[in-house]
Amino acid sequence: MYPLLDFLDKGLLNLSAWQIILITFIAVQITLSGVSLYLHREQTHRGIKMHPVLQHFYRFWLWFTTGMLTKDWVAIHRKHHAFCETEDDPHSPQVHGIKKVLFDGVDLYTQERKNQETLDKYGQGTPDDWLERNIYTRFHYLGILLLAVVNVTLFGIIGLAVFAIQVAWIPFFAAGVINGLGHFMGYRNYRTDDSSQNLTRFAFFIYGEELHNNHHAFPASCKFAHKKGEHDIGWYTIRLLNKLGLCEIKKTIPELCIDSQSQDINNETVKALVTHKYNVLQKYINDVIKPQLNQEYSQASKAMRRKMRKYSRLLSLDSRYLRRKSRLLHSQFNSSETIQILMSYKQELQAIWNKSGQSTEDMIVALKAWCQKAEASGIQMLQEFARSMQQYRLQLKSV
Repeated sequence: MYPLLDFLDKGLLNLSAWQIILITFIAVQITLSGVSLYLHREQTHRGIKMHPVLQHFYRFWLWFTTGMLTKDWVAIHRKHHAFCETEDDPHSPQVHGIKKVLFDGVDLYTQERKNQETLDKYGQGTPDDWLERNIYTRFHYLGILLLAVVNVTLFGIIGLAVFAIQVAWIPFFAAGVINGLGHFMGYRNYRTDDSSQNLTRFAFFIYGEELHNNHHAFPASCKFAHKKGEHDIGWYTIRLLNKLGLCEIKKTIPELCIDSQSQDINNETVKALVTHKYNVLQKYINDVIKPQLNQEYSQASKAMRRKMRKYSRLLSLDSRYLRRKSRLLHSQFNSSETIQILMSYKQELQAIWNKSGQSTEDMIVALKAWCQKAEASGIQMLQEFARSMQQYRLQLKSV
């Protein structure tokens, strides 16, 4: 009797609430896969190469559901890596504050996308065809307006709620949770030069991007799960697409291995150390500093052992991001003369591969000098670490 009211109530599909919830979840997962696989792993870091059909699908879908343009997103993310945790970082919670990034990250994104210098410098190599120039860029927000119309047409008036979820999902989880909490809380596998952290070992609703510290340690790798128990849905999707001939895997992490036949540092050693510098620093903490702590505090109380464990974990975080209580904990353990020596060796080693403008030959000379000094230190754990470091090599993993 009232066809318009009936249409607004049920839409063309006349679905149940659970069916609408399922479709909404699938839709936001497709959007997340576009951000993670297409924008992040392919366009920004070139870890994979998608089939042109898949590329065009994601370009359209992201324009349709988020209004985001490939060049804008890629440029802003590349700048984030280039200036991480500095005043020039577009969305660092260490600079802007966690509340700003978590709840208003989309505003920071919008501000930066208006910076033409950022787009020109960091957005190179992204699509610049007729479709990009004349449809997606020219009618930037037309896509999400069409999304609202399509949702109401298919689902009825409840489609506006579906639309709200679709539009808010990426700004909150990508611009807020990943960029914000991913640099504020969680756990770290690698001692990167920033505050990046893995939020959890598995979060199906953010497509592997929860393993943020792993990504910052190896930005070019298209696989984000590195340790036992970590699961990257994005990587599982990449493997499936690869088997279907829709995606080529370009970059993963070569494995750090030991060549027991090698007794000297050479070009291959340098490659392994530079590629896995964060892994090497973590091994230094585990194999050198922790045993020394256990030795010095062998009769420690349970409370002191808890402090030791916390101190060891904090060593994987840059000192710039330590809070007051953590700094006090550092000063307590660093009062030990041997720990001070071991920490100075760690800093010297880190300075070798962080020095800009040096050749491979210069690095080999510096590393040999460091190993000779470590051998002469008389500290057993340090000597053993120096000997094993000379045997580091890279071994490509099969995918």
